[in-house]
Amino acid sequence: MSAFLPRLRERKVVQWAVAYAAGAWVLLQVLSLLAGTYEWPPNAMRIAVGVVAIGFPVALVLAWYHGEHGAQRASGTEVLIIALLLAIGGGVIWRFAPSAKMGSESFSGSSAVVQGRTRRTENDSDPIFVSDHRSIAVLPFENLSDEKANAYFASGMQDMILTKLAAIAELKVISRTSTEKYASHPDNLKSIGSQLGVGTILEGSVQKSGDQVLINVQLIDTASDKHLWAEAYPRTLENIFGVEGEVAQKIADALKAKLTPAESASVASQPTRNSAAYDVFLKAEYELQEAGSTWRQETFLAADADYEKAIALDPGFALAHAKLGYSRMRRHWYATPLSEAELAAAKATIERALALSPDLPEAHLALAYYLYWGYRRYDDAVAEFQRTLQLEPSSVEALAGLAYIARREGRWLQSLDYMDRALAISPRDGQLHGEKGNNLVYMRRYQEADRQLKLALELDPTDANAKDQLLVTRLYGFGDVDGARQAYRLRPDWRIASEATLGGDVLNLINPHAYPDVFERHFDAALATWDSAPADTEGERLAARSARVAIRIIAGQREAVRTECEGLVPILEGELARQPESLSLIQQLAWVNLCVGRNAEAIELARRSVALMPIEKDAYNYGTNSIVGLAQIAAHAGAPDESLKAIRQLLSIPAGGVISIERLKLDPVWDPLRSDPRFEALLKANVEHVGG
Repeated sequence: MSAFLPRLRERKVVQWAVAYAAGAWVLLQVLSLLAGTYEWPPNAMRIAVGVVAIGFPVALVLAWYHGEHGAQRASGTEVLIIALLLAIGGGVIWRFAPSAKMGSESFSGSSAVVQGRTRRTENDSDPIFVSDHRSIAVLPFENLSDEKANAYFASGMQDMILTKLAAIAELKVISRTSTEKYASHPDNLKSIGSQLGVGTILEGSVQKSGDQVLINVQLIDTASDKHLWAEAYPRTLENIFGVEGEVAQKIADALKAKLTPAESASVASQPTRNSAAYDVFLKAEYELQEAGSTWRQETFLAADADYEKAIALDPGFALAHAKLGYSRMRRHWYATPLSEAELAAAKATIERALALSPDLPEAHLALAYYLYWGYRRYDDAVAEFQRTLQLEPSSVEALAGLAYIARREGRWLQSLDYMDRALAISPRDGQLHGEKGNNLVYMRRYQEADRQLKLALELDPTDANAKDQLLVTRLYGFGDVDGARQAYRLRPDWRIASEATLGGDVLNLINPHAYPDVFERHFDAALATWDSAPADTEGERLAARSARVAIRIIAGQREAVRTECEGLVPILEGELARQPESLSLIQQLAWVNLCVGRNAEAIELARRSVALMPIEKDAYNYGTNSIVGLAQIAAHAGAPDESLKAIRQLLSIPAGGVISIERLKLDPVWDPLRSDPRFEALLKANVEHVGG
């Protein structure tokens, strides 16, 4: 080693290394400047760095080889060899670089990200987006009309423009749910651009007076706060058609986004030429937005009525047909189940939309949710969601649908992937963040779930589902009763009926609002909480009575309510005869049967719930809720073998939303099993499935 260092100095190898590094640094700085100026593909700089790195050892070898007393000379042949080596090295890096070659048109198969837009082939259905200047958020349009009732019109114009933009694959378009809480003309555009991951923002205002309409829009660069484009559109209701397409095309031109012929046709298309139909359609859209926030049946019905008016005014209004079908299916899933005749009517209006406009993305989305929400035909629904994404790459609802189906089929990691893709387009969507939190709860990644659900509630403090899951996370994940109560302190109401529809887990019957007291064995407090429960319908009053029964049974006080239970049995049996597939009524009658000593009947009802919603059909809430419900009923009916079998099954799969070792240790619902040595051994083993 002592002889080697002097030879390095003699041959000036170190000096050459320093000189090469300095020269390479200068070269890369120049290349970086050129890349930014001429919009080189992002992979170009990666290749340049690789080539320079390959040249470094070559330069050192030549310095050593020619270094006689510090004199380095290289022949023309050697220079040619170096050039060839660098060229070959660059080609190898280009060929095997981990990201796709930007700008290439030769790919097939899955999507390749191209400067914030999406390269897709016929078979690709899951676009991925990254942020650059071809990304845009449409902020809420300001209503400048004297009549504030015209707010629906401003909201509708914003939505129609956003929908047109979402059909352009080379644009990343942020969803409405992530922009709706921003001001129409905020001062902090750079901050908003950073929050949403976009390079441009569209602001707008709408002024409507009688049949006169003035629409002003302006496209702003978020980094520089410069106006890229602005225009005013004075129109009447009779000639307003096509404005949204004109705006979308001007934005695409300003952002240098290239449209395919199909996209150009979609952007230029006009949903209707009937001004009255268009106006009432925008009212229906506004009402459907409200229904999505309240889940109240009357709001859905108001939206449906206006969609129907639009169709009556223009029977060829394909978009109105599609949105009517979609609205009915949302009402079916979130508010009041539709009858078979109503489901058939929903399907007919969706099919009419497709007949009128076979490539209408809203029609394919409505059909996807009809297949999913109506009949759980997952494979068929997935195909329609993927078709929707081909037609509208920025469809958050399609990506969310794929995520929801994936988790119901037990594909938890894929579900998370779809949710992350949706969140890339809708980064400020509180509900979507909450749904991701739900996944993490079921996967028993409770620490991550807690953070995710808190984020969801920061974005949307009214999200009752996120509060439910945050409570579950803290009870089942950490045994933290105080933390669970804190998660629920802002809960606006109880939603008795909707909570009970899940059936299965006794938490759904007793209600998350009251369950921390049960968990802490403050049974009188749990019963007292029910004194303020908002029970307005007969179904809610029946659920409230059944909940009190369940609390008493868990507290070991079933004899105190036996008379009450004897009166409830025939009432619940009559209701269940009318609604034989109601998981809520099955659950209520099972607990009431326990109360009167009809243990076999109670277990049979719990098994019936599992059969109606098997885990193979729903690995998410309904399937796992039915199994945990069976475990609870069997435990209190003196059937520990069946109860423990169900518990072991749930511990072996992602089911952290209904069962965990912490819950088994602390929740009094499992008290009947505590003297069983198998239950004790299960707790000591402390083994449960995590992940998915």
